[in-house]
Amino acid sequence: MKANLFGSAAVTAAIIVGIIALVIFIILISCIKIVRQSDAIVVERLGKYHRTLSTGIRFIIPFFDRTNGGVISLKEKIADFQPQPVITKDNVTMQIDTVVYYQITDPKLYCYGVDRPVAAIENLTATTLRNIVGEMELDETLTSRDVVNSKMRAILDEATDPWGIKINRVELKNILPPKDIRDAMEKQMRAERERREAILKAEGEKTSNILVAEGEKQAAILRAEARRQTLIAEAEGTAEAIHKIIDAHPDAAYVTLQGFEALKALANSDSTKIVIPSELTNVTSLLSSMQTIIDKK
Repeated sequence: MKANLFGSAAVTAAIIVGIIALVIFIILISCIKIVRQSDAIVVERLGKYHRTLSTGIRFIIPFFDRTNGGVISLKEKIADFQPQPVITKDNVTMQIDTVVYYQITDPKLYCYGVDRPVAAIENLTATTLRNIVGEMELDETLTSRDVVNSKMRAILDEATDPWGIKINRVELKNILPPKDIRDAMEKQMRAERERREAILKAEGEKTSNILVAEGEKQAAILRAEARRQTLIAEAEGTAEAIHKIIDAHPDAAYVTLQGFEALKALANSDSTKIVIPSELTNVTSLLSSMQTIIDKK
């Protein structure tokens, strides 16, 4: 009987020792922290900031140390905020949504600097955007995105520095004016495109007319030059023929024949009437007299 009781007590003691050993093992395991690259862990000791664990295997004291905020990523993050109503200097209400690229540079300040840092950045972005756009008119806002982005980044970066946050970039994602303003802008753009089209068309027609006129001018000059060269050539040919005839001392028969040829040419015209004398010998004598005069000269 005593042996059985002793055996039961030993088994119970072994179980208790095993449980205690398991609890101690779990506690020791929980004291080991493996911090990955681009991560950090803030450790508090008895409720007070103690240290920041960097990359590698780190150990903490059980029951005294605890982590605040868990694992903090040091990578660059993106915060896409909802559209915010913004009023411009000329009293136009627009919807503008922003995208903020930020990075945690100091985990301690990030944990203790501000409560809910992302919400704080969103509210700060909205108020800063209203202040900047409120000093600009509608057209300036639509064409000055880079200016707005630069101003917002500088203001937000300075404001979030005590929180351990670095603002790398701020981008205006969308700018949505009211529907009536968008319709008016579309009509204005359409009218501007039509005006440019009309100007280009008029300039094209002007250039075409100038080229056609230049072509006709050059063609007329070339035709006149060709006509002049033709007349000169015909006159030179006629003069040369006359000189050759004179140099050949034509007789009366040749002169008479040429007179008949001239009459024949005149007879071929519909508007020419020729009266033939009754005695052709008179014509022959007349042509002979002309030939005598030419020979004397």
